[in-house]
Amino acid sequence: MKKIIIVLALLVLVTASVFWLSYKLNIDESPITNKKPVIIGFSLGTTREERWFTDRDLFVQKAEALGATVDVTLSDYDAALQSSQIENLISQGAEVIVIVPADAKALAPAIAKAEAAGIKIIAYDRLINDSPIDFYISFDNVKVGELEASSIVAVASSGPFAYIGGAPTDNNASLVKQGSMEILAPKIKSGEIKLVVDEFMKDWSPDEAYKTIKAYLATGGKLNAIVAANDGTAFGAIKALAEKGLAGKIPVSGQDAELSACQRIFAGTQTSTVYKPISLLADKAAEIAVALTKGQTPETNSTVNNGSADIPSFLLEPTLVTKSNMMGTIIKDGFHTYDEVYHSGNK
Repeated sequence: MKKIIIVLALLVLVTASVFWLSYKLNIDESPITNKKPVIIGFSLGTTREERWFTDRDLFVQKAEALGATVDVTLSDYDAALQSSQIENLISQGAEVIVIVPADAKALAPAIAKAEAAGIKIIAYDRLINDSPIDFYISFDNVKVGELEASSIVAVASSGPFAYIGGAPTDNNASLVKQGSMEILAPKIKSGEIKLVVDEFMKDWSPDEAYKTIKAYLATGGKLNAIVAANDGTAFGAIKALAEKGLAGKIPVSGQDAELSACQRIFAGTQTSTVYKPISLLADKAAEIAVALTKGQTPETNSTVNNGSADIPSFLLEPTLVTKSNMMGTIIKDGFHTYDEVYHSGNK
């Protein structure tokens, strides 16, 4: 009987030891137990162009796959609201804040507070000037402007031109214009091209572009081409042209490869757009943000001076899209489907 009791006692002891060891191993192997979640803020200052919701969704998906929690804020070109949202992200313990600025200068005080709190700042697709930021990721916006102007000069190389720019508060608008003028300036200087309209559009507004071209045409002004900085301003310009029966007769550029722009290219009312694969941008930005939370040095391929310092940067290559290569770019990549572009009506 004594032997049975001793054996049973040993079995109980072994079983308890196994359970304890298993519990200890499970605790030790879990990398997230008792750890604070990694919080990344994504401060989106604009949502008026359709692409930005795609940027948001892809960024969140990639960052979460890498183990981070993303807190998204939207301010729709309200710089005061965006500043307040950034300050709130600071108070919530964000380790990195990714910013698409509505008005970069207006955000300077909030960014200074983030720096003082030791929070890393990534400027996403729009450079933030004169502020202490840690990283800049975008497409080569000077190249975007070059592609836009080149595509127009290829079909209309002389006469009266209009330049419809982006928001004066957006550094990208200046970079895009810089690229376009590298193509147009020699022809303007020689007299081949006369720049009869040369204006930036508040908030990249299609309505402002419409009013600008409409007002010029109302004076009896003639146009041979329009270099529009993005697809939204292209839409506004084409709307004004259509009212004069000129849509499809005057080449118009754009950028972002919005679905409506691709439909207009197919219909012949817009000449070109510049395709910037958002998935590449958003995924890379998420990788950079997570790397910064770990104290790692992200991969760079450039530096860009923002007036404050030379900012470590990663610049992606844009692609010109016209009717001739739509299938091999936009459709091939699944950015839009064949049916969406060719069978969903045209705008």
